[in-house]
Amino acid sequence: MLLNIENEVTPADTRSHLRYDFKLDRPCPGLRVSFEYAPKILEERELAAELIKRSIERYVEPERQKRMLERAEQYYPLRNLITVSIDDSRGYRGACHRQDPGQELHLSEREASPGLMKGTIPEGTWTVTLSLHSIVTERCVYRLKVWAAEAEEEFR
Repeated sequence: MLLNIENEVTPADTRSHLRYDFKLDRPCPGLRVSFEYAPKILEERELAAELIKRSIERYVEPERQKRMLERAEQYYPLRNLITVSIDDSRGYRGACHRQDPGQELHLSEREASPGLMKGTIPEGTWTVTLSLHSIVTERCVYRLKVWAAEAEEEFR
């Protein structure tokens, strides 16, 4: 296991990035990444209504606000959104901007999950970046695990 992180974030963490480094002391056949977070949906309707109202007041021109507030129903349910990006010791290896709160990703010389680039898995410092686009629940727990595969066949 190269990384095994469990942590939580709050709405104050929205529009930020968390970076986790790990080192590979030698090239390996592949990497696996497991990422999940919960909850996905803000269940408290009153709080969601207040967040929608504040967002409209902040980001929408005053002359359009009333009309948008009347159509606020279209924005439910509000969701947390955290996405994953990966860099190897040489640079960018891709981003997985998915709505799914649970992801199983892989990288190897011949294969990679959509959004990631296949290629050699070089030694050195790698970084997994979690982009916290929107955290709307009081707290959101996430788990991130990264481990090296001993053989590329582990991906099949």
